[in-house]
Amino acid sequence: MFKRGHMCSFKAHFLHNTSSVSESYVSLRAVQVEFYVNENTFKERLKLFFIKNQRSSLRIRLFNLSLKLLTCLLYIIRVSLDDPTNQVTCARKHCTNITDALCSKACANYTTNLTTDPPQINWELIFWVNRRVPVWAIQVTVALISFLQAMLLVYLSYKGNIWEQIFQISFIIEMINTVPFIITIFWHPLRNIFVPVFLNCWLAKSALENMINDLHRAIQRTHSAMFNQVLILICTLLCLVFTGACGIQHLERAGKSLTLFDSLYFCIVTFSTVGYGDVTPKIWPSQLLVVIMICVALVVLPLQFEELAYLWMERQKSGGNYSRHRAQTEKHVVLCVTSLKIDLLMDFLNEFYAHPRLQDYYVVILCPTEMDIQVRRILQIPLWSQRVIYLQGSALKDQDLMRAKMDDAEACFILSSRNEVDRTAADHQTILRAWAVKDFAPNCPLYVQILKPENKFHVKFADHVVCEEEFKYAMLALNCVCPATSTLVTLLVHTSRGQEGQTSPEQWQRTYGRCSGNEVYHIRLMDSKFFGEYDGKSFTYASFHAHKKYGVCLIGTKREENKSILLNPGPRHIMSATDTCFYINITKEENSAFIFKQEEKHSKGLSTTGVYDAPSRLPVQSIIASMGTVAIDLQNPDPPADSSKLALPTENGAGSRRPSIAPVLEIADSSAILPCDLLSDPSEDETNQSDEEGAPAIECIKGYPPNSPYIGSSPTLCHLLQQKAPFCCLRLDKGCRHNSFEDAKAYGFKNKLIIVSAETAGNGLYNFIVPLRAYYRPRKELNPIVLLLDNPPDNHFLEAICCFPMVYYMAGTIDNLDNLLQCGIIYADNLVVVDKESTMSAEEDYMADAKTIVNVQTMFRLFPSLSIITELTHPSNMRFMQFRAKDCYSLALSKLEKIERDKGSNLAFMFRLPFAAGRVFSISMLDTLLYQSFVKDYMILIARLLLGLDTTPGSGYLCAMKVSEEDLWIRTYGRLFQKLCSSSAEIPIGIYRTESHMFSSSEVR
Repeated sequence: MFKRGHMCSFKAHFLHNTSSVSESYVSLRAVQVEFYVNENTFKERLKLFFIKNQRSSLRIRLFNLSLKLLTCLLYIIRVSLDDPTNQVTCARKHCTNITDALCSKACANYTTNLTTDPPQINWELIFWVNRRVPVWAIQVTVALISFLQAMLLVYLSYKGNIWEQIFQISFIIEMINTVPFIITIFWHPLRNIFVPVFLNCWLAKSALENMINDLHRAIQRTHSAMFNQVLILICTLLCLVFTGACGIQHLERAGKSLTLFDSLYFCIVTFSTVGYGDVTPKIWPSQLLVVIMICVALVVLPLQFEELAYLWMERQKSGGNYSRHRAQTEKHVVLCVTSLKIDLLMDFLNEFYAHPRLQDYYVVILCPTEMDIQVRRILQIPLWSQRVIYLQGSALKDQDLMRAKMDDAEACFILSSRNEVDRTAADHQTILRAWAVKDFAPNCPLYVQILKPENKFHVKFADHVVCEEEFKYAMLALNCVCPATSTLVTLLVHTSRGQEGQTSPEQWQRTYGRCSGNEVYHIRLMDSKFFGEYDGKSFTYASFHAHKKYGVCLIGTKREENKSILLNPGPRHIMSATDTCFYINITKEENSAFIFKQEEKHSKGLSTTGVYDAPSRLPVQSIIASMGTVAIDLQNPDPPADSSKLALPTENGAGSRRPSIAPVLEIADSSAILPCDLLSDPSEDETNQSDEEGAPAIECIKGYPPNSPYIGSSPTLCHLLQQKAPFCCLRLDKGCRHNSFEDAKAYGFKNKLIIVSAETAGNGLYNFIVPLRAYYRPRKELNPIVLLLDNPPDNHFLEAICCFPMVYYMAGTIDNLDNLLQCGIIYADNLVVVDKESTMSAEEDYMADAKTIVNVQTMFRLFPSLSIITELTHPSNMRFMQFRAKDCYSLALSKLEKIERDKGSNLAFMFRLPFAAGRVFSISMLDTLLYQSFVKDYMILIARLLLGLDTTPGSGYLCAMKVSEEDLWIRTYGRLFQKLCSSSAEIPIGIYRTESHMFSSSEVR
């Protein structure tokens, strides 16, 4: 059984008098069916038009609002035309039921009220007014329309209880303001009776609220609840003031008359609690009305303010909206994070706003969690409060992306939560956010941070991707062969003015502070004053002479027709006018001032090589370490037997004259320059039998690793075993049928070990091994690698590393001395301690590094000569590395760090000795690499080339060389630059200088 009209109704006309099946079939085919979405009744159609349909209902409510405002306007007009002095005369003319004696008495009473104090109440002036005929006609017309509309809405809204409709306040006010006017049509003497038409302002307020709701439904857009509540509060205040002013003005007609403006003035002064007292009601009815209005205000307004305060607090939590007008007129970027910590926020803001052209950008933070108290305090600082907007919401919701105006954003930064215990789950959240943003705003550039390398291919569509574990392990690996690589790269990707440490009394801190100001910049050769004159010259010639003349270091170039960046492509690369040059300098060329008079003075007074005689004659940029290849200056090292790059020129002999250095040629001489392509150098593959006597011969070849542990790893040419090692042979602490060795001592390694302590054998460890087994590393200098793992690796990981020579693993921890001795800690030069994911669950964030710091401090005491490279979660914990409580020098460095932090430095921790020496590193310091790529889109690629994560044919690589006492004839950094460019076409980019210490007999290194 179907109830008529609930979902649809239909009617059918059947053909009758059918006598056969065919006729019945024909009659069935003649069925006509009509479907209706709503009930097809007159009442339902009226309800659809007046209530349910948003657009028609909106028009009706707008018309109703206009009627109510018109009645209020007519009341004001009637009051302005009213004169109580001649009202009784007018009443005598129009009200025939009032006798002459009564009228005379009314006039006498009004005259008496003006002169007596307290005034007597003339009740006739309260109940009767002087209403002009045109005003009365308009009010009667409006009343008729309003009455009919009210009756119709009551009929349409009737649900079985008529009293519920009748006793509604809005219906009562409607009847009070309409029925008297309708009665005056049929009873002429009541035409001048007083009707409180000003109460229609409350009906206008209700109509406005309903109209806004219909507007939201009609246009399918919503304003915030805050907007609606503010509007309701304003309307409530206006209605209270208007009602009070009109009521007091009317009641005061019976006493000492007040104008409508005086009544409005009194209400404003009263509701604002000022109370001047110059205008006050004189008779008790108006005074009673004031008491009633104040009581109503004390009840209504606190409720409105409470609702507004609640919405304001909720708005503060959620952040509101980023306005569409601002998004279209101002530039903004969106930062999407899982949870916003104060360190991450300050790193982003300091690095992002360090660039002058980004000062007018807004930063919109979209985070699903409530704002942290520390973050709230920071965002209240005027420096950030006008430029940073916090929105609580999810990037997976289109509504929240719309609030952030993602489709108008200049860029979207999506950062992973590295403090999560399950880093894979954190990556999955990042991937979904990236997909959601790309789906919502396909034209918005994406800058994505991924934690694990195996998840990188999911976001390959992003414009820029930084994989944390890739960079972390590659940097830690290079720290073992190129000391302080992590410090070098960190200083490169941080924006600094180079003013840190300039007030320090120590020379190394002042120089080191200036060095921190070096960054990578780019410019086209034809537009450059630094490099424009080297069009048609070799890259090495351009790099040396640009450094000699301007103090800048040219480290790479890119052809116009090629997207690949080449780092130090060598002397065979001829510069072209359309090449893009990448160089290191304190500031970019566009901000540099060229003082040619000083250059001419130096060129007249100094020879070509004499420019580098003393550091005081160098440009500041030359004194600061340039960028390119790392040169290392160590005290009293053992020089390698085959070191020839800095060999003393034989033609100068041992005389007192300073040895000369061969000039750097404009065009490379292939017979005089060393080969740049190491693949074609057969000397590397030759086996030096004298160095390998007594050691088992390991046959290696050069090739690409056959097994990649994850999709998206860059192929790198490496030293590989001719045959894969069996899995059993990879375990260091357990013998097998192929060998019986059970510790590192039994293997008898010629080179020092590199030990890596990690929790699990993740795919990131693959990026630790590859740079240490890259083809450009001499085979006889390869260091054995021992992976000290808390959890045994799986076969998938072993399959990826079994092709590399001298790579082993064992299960153990660094807090177990037996494990350390078994893996060869006394035969190791470097111990790399990787931050463990399980410590992320610490209740206090900064305590996540506690176990690592204490274990490293123990090993530092037990093995003082061991180079321990540690990764920490929080950079602020660096001060605990190699902690000495009573060391005066450490306390001085701590004081210097506080001074630099108070000055607003982004690198306040840079003067801590463990960081400056490259012994400690935090991956969060590389977050700025992603931020810098918004302005310098080449920074990620250059960092990957420097770290060996990517290789480009014809591009150079990062390596290190030792400068011994025998090499000090070179004297200056400028002459070192010239010597390396002319002899081996290498570009020095920095100096790592150590300090010699005198140890006791028990601490001799």
